[in-house]
Amino acid sequence: MNGSRQTASGVASVSRPAGAFKQTFVGLLCCCVLLGMGAGAHAASPEKPPATLEHLEHLSLERAEKLFSRHNRELQAARRNAEGAEADILIASAPPNPDLSIGTSRISPRMGIGSGRLTDKRVDTVIGLTQLFERGNKRELRTETARFLAAAARNDEGEVARQQKLRLHLAYYDLLLSQERLEIATTTAGLFEKSVQAAERRLSAGDIAATELSRIRVDALKALNDVRSMRAELEHHQLALAYLIGTGADAKRLFASDNWPGESSSPQTGMPREMLESRPDMLAARARVSAAEKNRDLARSLRTRDITAGLQYERFPGDAANNSYGFTISIPIFARNQYTGEIRRAEIELEAAREDLQRVHALALDEIRRADSELGAAAERVRRLLDVLLPMAEKNAQAAEFAHERGATGIMDLLDTRRQLYAIRLEAAAAKADHAKALAARRGATTTSPD
Repeated sequence: MNGSRQTASGVASVSRPAGAFKQTFVGLLCCCVLLGMGAGAHAASPEKPPATLEHLEHLSLERAEKLFSRHNRELQAARRNAEGAEADILIASAPPNPDLSIGTSRISPRMGIGSGRLTDKRVDTVIGLTQLFERGNKRELRTETARFLAAAARNDEGEVARQQKLRLHLAYYDLLLSQERLEIATTTAGLFEKSVQAAERRLSAGDIAATELSRIRVDALKALNDVRSMRAELEHHQLALAYLIGTGADAKRLFASDNWPGESSSPQTGMPREMLESRPDMLAARARVSAAEKNRDLARSLRTRDITAGLQYERFPGDAANNSYGFTISIPIFARNQYTGEIRRAEIELEAAREDLQRVHALALDEIRRADSELGAAAERVRRLLDVLLPMAEKNAQAAEFAHERGATGIMDLLDTRRQLYAIRLEAAAAKADHAKALAARRGATTTSPD
């Protein structure tokens, strides 16, 4: 008895863990299946890798251009417009469809239509098929017009990319300038803070008057105000750049990491004719002239009469002798409208397209010449500031600091020297930014279309 109880007890103690193990195994198996399905779905639809915070916090101009090409909203809208123009080619090249018509007549209000099947009803049924045949190369002219307009839309996309890319470069250099201005202001504010602390110690020792400490404190407070103002300016330029590259949610993390472009990176001035004629705005304007020429020819072809041919079958139940076939031909008669207005409108649009081409040519020429002039002036200014004025101001500031520490000069001379150095540093940073922007404008003005 005891042995059997022990055996039963032993079996029971083993059976319960086996059931629990089975349930656990089934649960793990279901989890693995679900995880596998999730992994498969994720592998089937990979997402685009977002811009990492590391890229944004150390954003180079090259990386910004890649983000711009993928996320810029104006560029995406121009791409959709070009895609729609491509679809217009399919619409213009499609031939007209035939028309099928079914008519019933000779329905007697007294006798009715009779009984029986639908084919036995006492009605006269006519089935007709008509087809429009266009003449005068209308479909070919419509297709050519749509193709030129699609080429214009593609070059419009290139022009939008050219202008938006220039905006990107300008926004990037604005951010870089704001960072440098903030660094200069922060350094100057720290220098004034140290001067205030030193002046307070000298005042307590009786070496200087209280008025000198007040003057230093005034300049220190001005420097702190400049820091706050330049921090707000930095945030403004971060938002502007973030909009262009589509990272508005992380705008405050943007930090431009590139250096200022050197003078050696400046392109050669001059304006080859091929460079001017290959700009996307010039190509788009020229394509619109070609489209307007085809549209004028299409308007003139309206005077070529189209033909509409038809085929019909007439059936009346119970009267097989009268079941018959027939055909029709329809030709328009230009008795009142000779399409003079359509032709005149197309000719006016052609003249407008040619005038617009001249306008775009003049604007492109002026943009290139202005970019050359501004680049030359900016390069000369940055050379003068970096090679002459800034080293001289730094040398004078060091001499004034040394003399003031030894009591050789007064506080006003020191403050004047610091203000001068601070102003020249800001002006040098602005000059470098102007040179970089002028360089970007020169390259943008001579950008050619990839098509």
